[in-house]
Amino acid sequence: MTGLTHLDADGAARMVDVSAKSQTAREATATGSIIMSAEAAAAIAAGAVKKGDVLAVARVAGIMAAKKTSDLIPLCHPLPISGVTLDLALDAGGVTATATVRTTHTTGVEMEALTAVSVALLTVYDMAKALDKAMTIGQIRLLAKSGGRSGDYRAAP
Repeated sequence: MTGLTHLDADGAARMVDVSAKSQTAREATATGSIIMSAEAAAAIAAGAVKKGDVLAVARVAGIMAAKKTSDLIPLCHPLPISGVTLDLALDAGGVTATATVRTTHTTGVEMEALTAVSVALLTVYDMAKALDKAMTIGQIRLLAKSGGRSGDYRAAP
């Protein structure tokens, strides 16, 4: 099994050794969305969800999740995150989450950005599920990353 960095020569899982890599500024941006009924979106916009301010709680949950990614994803390195921004855009059909995570370290923060988006959207679901149990979370993907040996990446539009 060659080419898979999280497997050793015998195929056993391992954490990649990044100690020889240079510390560089790294950034990753991810996005995703939750589709919901117009009624649920309107309730979120009006602040009429019984559990509280959905977007504020989801933003904090996403930021906290970025910081805890290595506790959730088994082979991720714990990283000193320099910054996390999480934008939540609400429209009549749902919420789009976009997270950007930064660090100066030996490995990237793609997983932290993806985790921030995922947990933020799960939090929206949890807080609004009484209004719409049929909400759908999806389209979670990496938009961009910079820094590191593999260089920059930008998703196709």
